[in-house]
Amino acid sequence: MVSMQVNAGSSLEKSGDVLHLLIPAASFGASLYVEDDFEGGWQLIKTGVVSRLVVEGLKYSVDKQRPDGSGDDSFPSGHTADTFAAATFVQQRYGWEWAIPAYVGAAYVGYTRVASDKHHVEDVLVGAAIGVLSGLYFTDPYQGITITPIAGNGEYGLYVSGKF
Repeated sequence: MVSMQVNAGSSLEKSGDVLHLLIPAASFGASLYVEDDFEGGWQLIKTGVVSRLVVEGLKYSVDKQRPDGSGDDSFPSGHTADTFAAATFVQQRYGWEWAIPAYVGAAYVGYTRVASDKHHVEDVLVGAAIGVLSGLYFTDPYQGITITPIAGNGEYGLYVSGKF
């Protein structure tokens, strides 16, 4: 019974590892396919590089043990930062209809990191925040106009932004 749990955890971790690579790679490939230039690709590269530099700087400076005891680089989750950076790039560049699957995949990656005892919940949440902030900062809409739903304090609406 114990070995079945270990194998299940191992498969779970591997599935998150695969998505950790697939979401940014698919985002990059799609930007090259959809766009006539390399602007989106460069924005994704900047998003990913800055996100990863922040993650590695924090991992180096914060000595936090992983839940499974495999190292002292638990904080923050790089897998989660990478996937949320790519998902935010997709949302900012192409809209929510394309980003929802990317965000679901990114959330699943975060789940696998906690469930496989590689990270604590707070490591994943901070990694996600780093990725999202990087994506928000470096990504511009592709067609010039972005429409984002807003909900809060009992009010609902749409935020429309663009370049004219």
